[in-house]
Amino acid sequence: MVDNIGWHWLISGITGREALSKLQALAHASLPDTAMGAPAYISAAGISVDFTTGGRRNRVLNDISLDIPKGSFVSLIGPSGCGKSTLLKVLAGLLPPTEGEVRLGGLTPAEAVRQRRVGLVFQEATLMPWKNAIDNVSILMEIADKRSSKDAIRARARDMLRLVGLEDAAPKRPSQLSGGMRQRVAIARSLALDPEVLMMDEPFGALDAITREEMCAFLLEIWQRTGKTIVLVTHSIEEAVFLSREVHVMGTNPARIIATVPIRLPYPRTEESYAAPEFGQAATRLRKLLKEGHTRTRTS
Repeated sequence: MVDNIGWHWLISGITGREALSKLQALAHASLPDTAMGAPAYISAAGISVDFTTGGRRNRVLNDISLDIPKGSFVSLIGPSGCGKSTLLKVLAGLLPPTEGEVRLGGLTPAEAVRQRRVGLVFQEATLMPWKNAIDNVSILMEIADKRSSKDAIRARARDMLRLVGLEDAAPKRPSQLSGGMRQRVAIARSLALDPEVLMMDEPFGALDAITREEMCAFLLEIWQRTGKTIVLVTHSIEEAVFLSREVHVMGTNPARIIATVPIRLPYPRTEESYAAPEFGQAATRLRKLLKEGHTRTRTS
């Protein structure tokens, strides 16, 4: 179950060389070399998640159902604490639901992960500080694919850095890279195993506004060039509208999807898209839905 170093670091709270040893142990569980079967769409039916704290059960997600077609770019947006990241973890196989079922291309999330169909990117790039960019991109391939030569892995890593526009940064360590560049390396690392689905939990949340817009344009280009299915968690209305074909709006009390908003902004999307009438209409609708959700949260 090896798709993104940040996945294991953030879930277990470990860092550095301890993370490397755990990744190696996970890799030895072996990732089968199966051929791609059913189309890699995501389907969730009746998903509910309960957490128990101090003997009291708390429902975090309630009866969520959604379908995400293959090759789509969709966003999850909602008030803080509404369960967006929890839902993403369920879809990615990191958290089993209390009720309901998830399928990725007809497979359980756990099986999809074993077949390297799922990649993850988090808000923190979580690169290994003592490794340069190309080594950080290579590491999951080195662990997961023992049959490939070092030269083949390095060539693939260099291709991924070229894809994200960082081929010249290959010898640089994370401390020598900007925040946006570090996230590009993290995305390249996640793409290196060629997942069909890329799940992203606020990957640009820590960046300044201009860098964030640049990263959105970069991510859109990557999506259009690779055809990956992308699920993005974000707090930004503008980010959701600019990137997505469809936005799922989440509410609280109980945590659920309250609306699904198609984004009728034509592709390709550029800086001029922010001024398009379709952009303003979608942003206005999302803002209204989010305000209603916040109002219900405060009065519950």
